[in-house]
Amino acid sequence: MRNAFIHELVALAEVHDHIALVVGDLGYSVVEPFADRFPDRFINAGVAEQNMTGLAAGMASEGYHVFTYSIANFPTFRCAEQIRNDVDYHRLPVTVVAVGGGLAYGALGYSHHAVQDYALMRSFPNLLIAAPGDPLEVRACMRYLVANPQPSYLRLGKAGEPTFHAEVPALMPGHWLTVAQAEEGTNAAFLTTGATLGMAMAWRTAGPYKGYGVRSLPLWGMSTKGPQAAQLQPWTELRTVEDHLNDGGFGSWMLESLRERPELRSRILPMGLTPDVCGMVASQAVLNELGGLNASGR
Repeated sequence: MRNAFIHELVALAEVHDHIALVVGDLGYSVVEPFADRFPDRFINAGVAEQNMTGLAAGMASEGYHVFTYSIANFPTFRCAEQIRNDVDYHRLPVTVVAVGGGLAYGALGYSHHAVQDYALMRSFPNLLIAAPGDPLEVRACMRYLVANPQPSYLRLGKAGEPTFHAEVPALMPGHWLTVAQAEEGTNAAFLTTGATLGMAMAWRTAGPYKGYGVRSLPLWGMSTKGPQAAQLQPWTELRTVEDHLNDGGFGSWMLESLRERPELRSRILPMGLTPDVCGMVASQAVLNELGGLNASGR
């Protein structure tokens, strides 16, 4: 996903001279293609993420679409006040890019666990979450955000995510993408956001979820709850999958979207992480398993 992000950013910046990239002294071995090609639109703000976000807001107010880039929690929780007051409140075209969503940096401990970021970012009324499930969804999210500049949060996996789409999909906020059809006679599906798309695709091949359909929702936020009830209607069981704590995450957002349709809520079965992972240090795979994000849900 990181490589898809930087390659798409460079391609878009070739066409749009108002695109800029600001990093918090991280991302080297990834961001060089942009820094080398557009040195006048690349800034290393240093280990000062709050300043990075304030700088991005100032540039955005003068006509730039700014992408800030750092690992997991650093461009989000450390900069919450700047995102809230400078970016979201003023509806500025700043895209906060976090690499290593979920437990991708689990071996570095709780400071690097991005398992509460959805809860924070979806509380900002003007901000759109972009959580792509594969490299082609990354490119689709980038194209949408540049064509529709607004406060946004792009949550990327760390590396090595497989590709599931045959081509770059067309996206609309709040609307699901079909990744795999349910087998005949199966009226259940996974709905994923972010890199957990790979988990759902693996789980549907065997075991209790064999033959489930798989849908992905890369673009969502506070203002995109409206279409969810209609999309849920054909399914008797929908399991949301996210590498985030169950509280305040994507599954909670889906349940909130059914406020006017309470009879549909029992169809939603969230699959996320327990808070046990907050005190653990291990690899991403081990932490997901211990946190209950597995095929058994335990």
